[in-house]
Amino acid sequence: MSIREHFKTDNPHHAYLIEGEHAVIFPEIVKIVEDWGVRTSGNPDFCSITVDSFKIEDARNLKSFTSERGITRSKKVFVISANNFLLEAQNALLKMFEEPAADTHFFLILPDAGVLIKTLASRFHYIAASGESESRDAKKFVLLSKRERIDFLKELLAEDEEEVESGRSKAAKFLNELETFLHEKGERNVGLFEQIFKAREYLRQPGSSAKNLLESVALML
Repeated sequence: MSIREHFKTDNPHHAYLIEGEHAVIFPEIVKIVEDWGVRTSGNPDFCSITVDSFKIEDARNLKSFTSERGITRSKKVFVISANNFLLEAQNALLKMFEEPAADTHFFLILPDAGVLIKTLASRFHYIAASGESESRDAKKFVLLSKRERIDFLKELLAEDEEEVESGRSKAAKFLNELETFLHEKGERNVGLFEQIFKAREYLRQPGSSAKNLLESVALML
Protein backbone atom coordinates (compact mmCIF):
# COMPACT_ATOMS: atom_id res chain seq x y z
CA MET A 1 0.00 0.00 0.00
CA SER A 2 1.25 3.48 -0.89
CA ILE A 3 1.98 5.69 2.12
CA ARG A 4 -0.35 8.27 0.53
CA GLU A 5 -3.23 6.18 1.88
CA HIS A 6 -2.27 7.47 5.35
CA PHE A 7 -2.79 11.11 4.37
CA LYS A 8 -6.43 11.21 3.37
CA THR A 9 -7.23 13.81 6.02
CA ASP A 10 -7.76 17.55 6.21
CA ASN A 11 -5.93 17.69 9.52
CA PRO A 12 -2.47 16.08 9.05
CA HIS A 13 -0.29 15.21 12.03
CA HIS A 14 2.63 17.55 12.75
CA ALA A 15 5.24 14.76 12.56
CA TYR A 16 5.45 11.45 10.70
CA LEU A 17 7.98 8.66 11.28
CA ILE A 18 8.15 6.52 8.15
CA GLU A 19 10.17 3.30 8.24
CA GLY A 20 11.52 2.29 4.85
CA GLU A 21 13.82 3.29 2.01
CA HIS A 22 14.45 6.94 1.17
CA ALA A 23 14.43 6.32 -2.60
CA VAL A 24 10.92 4.86 -2.39
CA ILE A 25 9.39 7.15 0.23
CA PHE A 26 10.71 10.60 -0.71
CA PRO A 27 8.88 10.83 -4.08
CA GLU A 28 5.66 9.89 -2.26
CA ILE A 29 6.18 12.67 0.28
CA VAL A 30 6.75 15.18 -2.52
CA LYS A 31 3.36 14.26 -4.00
CA ILE A 32 1.68 14.49 -0.60
CA VAL A 33 2.93 17.97 0.29
CA GLU A 34 2.25 19.24 -3.23
CA ASP A 35 -1.35 18.11 -2.71
CA TRP A 36 -1.26 20.38 0.35
CA GLY A 37 -0.35 23.28 -1.91
CA VAL A 38 3.33 23.34 -0.89
CA ARG A 39 5.86 23.81 -3.68
CA THR A 40 8.84 21.45 -3.33
CA SER A 41 11.11 23.26 -5.78
CA GLY A 42 12.49 26.73 -5.16
CA ASN A 43 10.51 27.04 -1.93
CA PRO A 44 12.41 28.17 1.20
CA ASP A 45 9.65 26.67 3.35
CA PHE A 46 10.31 23.16 2.04
CA CYS A 47 13.53 21.71 3.47
CA SER A 48 14.97 18.27 2.68
CA ILE A 49 17.86 16.95 4.80
CA THR A 50 19.58 13.66 3.92
CA VAL A 51 22.48 12.39 6.05
CA ASP A 52 23.99 9.04 6.97
CA SER A 53 23.97 9.80 10.69
CA PHE A 54 21.90 12.63 12.21
CA LYS A 55 24.16 14.31 14.78
CA ILE A 56 23.80 17.01 17.45
CA GLU A 57 24.86 19.77 15.02
CA ASP A 58 22.14 18.61 12.62
CA ALA A 59 19.61 18.86 15.45
CA ARG A 60 20.73 22.41 16.29
CA ASN A 61 20.49 23.46 12.65
CA LEU A 62 17.00 21.96 12.38
CA LYS A 63 15.83 23.81 15.50
CA SER A 64 17.21 27.03 14.06
CA PHE A 65 15.42 26.49 10.74
CA THR A 66 12.08 25.76 12.41
CA SER A 67 12.28 28.87 14.59
CA GLU A 68 12.59 31.12 11.54
CA ARG A 69 9.47 32.80 10.23
CA GLY A 70 7.99 31.26 7.09
CA ILE A 71 8.63 33.05 3.80
CA THR A 72 5.54 31.86 1.92
CA ARG A 73 1.94 31.55 3.07
CA SER A 74 1.97 27.75 2.78
CA LYS A 75 2.90 25.21 5.41
CA LYS A 76 6.55 24.73 6.41
CA VAL A 77 7.68 21.17 5.64
CA PHE A 78 10.86 19.40 6.74
CA VAL A 79 11.87 16.00 5.35
CA ILE A 80 14.71 14.33 7.25
CA SER A 81 16.23 11.09 5.99
CA ALA A 82 18.97 9.28 7.94
CA ASN A 83 20.34 5.79 8.48
CA ASN A 84 21.04 6.47 12.14
CA PHE A 85 19.94 9.06 14.71
CA LEU A 86 22.42 9.72 17.51
CA LEU A 87 21.07 9.81 21.06
CA GLU A 88 22.27 13.34 21.87
CA ALA A 89 20.54 14.61 18.72
CA GLN A 90 17.30 12.88 19.75
CA ASN A 91 17.39 14.42 23.21
CA ALA A 92 18.01 17.85 21.71
CA LEU A 93 14.79 17.61 19.67
CA LEU A 94 12.41 16.30 22.33
CA LYS A 95 10.98 19.67 23.31
CA MET A 96 10.65 20.84 19.70
CA PHE A 97 8.43 17.86 18.83
CA GLU A 98 6.53 18.14 22.12
CA GLU A 99 5.56 21.75 21.36
CA PRO A 100 5.24 21.86 17.53
CA ALA A 101 4.97 25.18 15.74
CA ALA A 102 1.75 25.93 13.88
CA ASP A 103 1.58 24.91 10.20
CA THR A 104 4.92 23.09 10.47
CA HIS A 105 5.16 19.44 9.49
CA PHE A 106 7.98 16.91 9.71
CA PHE A 107 8.64 13.69 7.83
CA LEU A 108 11.37 11.50 9.33
CA ILE A 109 12.50 8.62 7.09
CA LEU A 110 14.48 5.83 8.78
CA PRO A 111 15.29 2.30 7.56
CA ASP A 112 14.88 1.13 11.18
CA ALA A 113 12.52 3.08 13.43
CA GLY A 114 13.95 1.19 16.39
CA VAL A 115 16.92 3.58 16.54
CA LEU A 116 14.65 6.19 18.15
CA ILE A 117 14.14 6.32 21.90
CA LYS A 118 10.53 5.74 22.93
CA THR A 119 10.02 9.28 24.28
CA LEU A 120 10.86 10.75 20.87
CA ALA A 121 9.14 8.08 18.77
CA SER A 122 5.90 8.66 20.71
CA ARG A 123 5.70 12.19 19.31
CA PHE A 124 5.39 10.87 15.75
CA HIS A 125 2.64 9.21 13.75
CA TYR A 126 4.32 5.95 12.71
CA ILE A 127 4.00 4.49 9.19
CA ALA A 128 5.66 1.26 8.07
CA ALA A 129 6.57 1.26 4.38
CA SER A 130 8.53 -2.00 4.16
CA GLY A 131 8.02 -4.06 1.01
CA GLU A 132 7.70 -7.77 0.32
CA SER A 133 11.26 -8.03 -1.04
CA GLU A 134 12.66 -7.81 2.48
CA SER A 135 10.58 -10.72 3.76
CA ARG A 136 11.71 -12.75 0.74
CA ASP A 137 15.32 -12.08 1.74
CA ALA A 138 14.60 -13.32 5.27
CA LYS A 139 12.96 -16.50 3.92
CA LYS A 140 15.86 -17.11 1.55
CA PHE A 141 18.36 -16.58 4.39
CA VAL A 142 16.70 -19.19 6.61
CA LEU A 143 16.74 -21.81 3.85
CA LEU A 144 20.46 -21.40 3.10
CA SER A 145 23.25 -23.51 4.55
CA LYS A 146 25.50 -21.94 7.20
CA ARG A 147 28.25 -21.30 4.64
CA GLU A 148 25.75 -19.75 2.23
CA ARG A 149 24.35 -17.52 4.98
CA ILE A 150 27.80 -16.06 5.63
CA ASP A 151 28.18 -15.30 1.91
CA PHE A 152 24.69 -13.78 1.88
CA LEU A 153 25.64 -11.42 4.72
CA LYS A 154 28.84 -10.36 2.96
CA GLU A 155 26.76 -9.38 -0.05
CA LEU A 156 24.15 -7.65 2.14
CA LEU A 157 26.76 -5.40 3.77
CA ALA A 158 29.17 -5.08 0.83
CA GLU A 159 27.98 -1.62 -0.22
CA ASP A 160 28.38 -0.25 3.29
CA GLU A 161 31.99 -1.14 4.08
CA GLU A 162 32.92 2.56 4.13
CA GLU A 163 29.67 3.70 5.79
CA VAL A 164 29.68 2.16 9.25
CA GLU A 165 26.40 3.69 10.45
CA SER A 166 24.64 2.71 7.24
CA GLY A 167 25.85 -0.87 7.63
CA ARG A 168 24.58 -1.09 11.19
CA SER A 169 21.23 0.35 10.19
CA LYS A 170 20.86 -2.14 7.33
CA ALA A 171 21.82 -4.97 9.69
CA ALA A 172 19.25 -3.89 12.29
CA LYS A 173 16.54 -3.69 9.63
CA PHE A 174 17.40 -7.18 8.39
CA LEU A 175 17.25 -8.56 11.95
CA ASN A 176 13.76 -7.07 12.35
CA GLU A 177 12.63 -8.72 9.13
CA LEU A 178 14.21 -12.04 10.08
CA GLU A 179 12.58 -11.99 13.51
CA THR A 180 9.16 -11.26 11.98
CA PHE A 181 9.54 -14.09 9.46
CA LEU A 182 10.62 -16.58 12.15
CA HIS A 183 7.62 -15.69 14.31
CA GLU A 184 5.28 -16.11 11.35
CA LYS A 185 6.67 -19.58 10.53
CA GLY A 186 6.27 -20.67 14.16
CA GLU A 187 9.93 -20.83 15.20
CA ARG A 188 10.20 -21.84 18.89
CA ASN A 189 13.94 -21.60 19.46
CA VAL A 190 14.03 -19.12 22.37
CA GLY A 191 17.83 -18.94 22.24
CA LEU A 192 17.69 -17.80 18.62
CA PHE A 193 15.32 -14.95 19.42
CA GLU A 194 17.49 -13.96 22.37
CA GLN A 195 20.52 -13.83 20.07
CA ILE A 196 18.64 -11.63 17.60
CA PHE A 197 17.66 -9.30 20.45
CA LYS A 198 21.24 -9.10 21.74
CA ALA A 199 22.64 -8.49 18.24
CA ARG A 200 20.17 -5.66 17.67
CA GLU A 201 21.09 -4.05 20.99
CA TYR A 202 24.85 -4.32 20.37
CA LEU A 203 24.41 -2.77 16.91
CA ARG A 204 23.44 0.49 18.61
CA GLN A 205 26.73 0.66 20.46
CA PRO A 206 29.74 2.55 19.01
CA GLY A 207 32.44 0.23 17.68
CA SER A 208 30.13 -2.74 17.12
CA SER A 209 30.61 -4.89 14.02
CA ALA A 210 27.47 -5.47 11.95
CA LYS A 211 29.17 -8.36 10.14
CA ASN A 212 30.15 -10.24 13.31
CA LEU A 213 26.77 -9.74 14.96
CA LEU A 214 24.81 -10.97 11.95
CA GLU A 215 27.13 -13.96 11.62
CA SER A 216 26.41 -14.87 15.25
CA VAL A 217 22.71 -15.11 14.36
CA ALA A 218 23.43 -17.01 11.14
CA LEU A 219 25.31 -19.70 13.05
CA MET A 220 22.40 -20.24 15.46
CA LEU A 221 19.78 -20.92 12.80
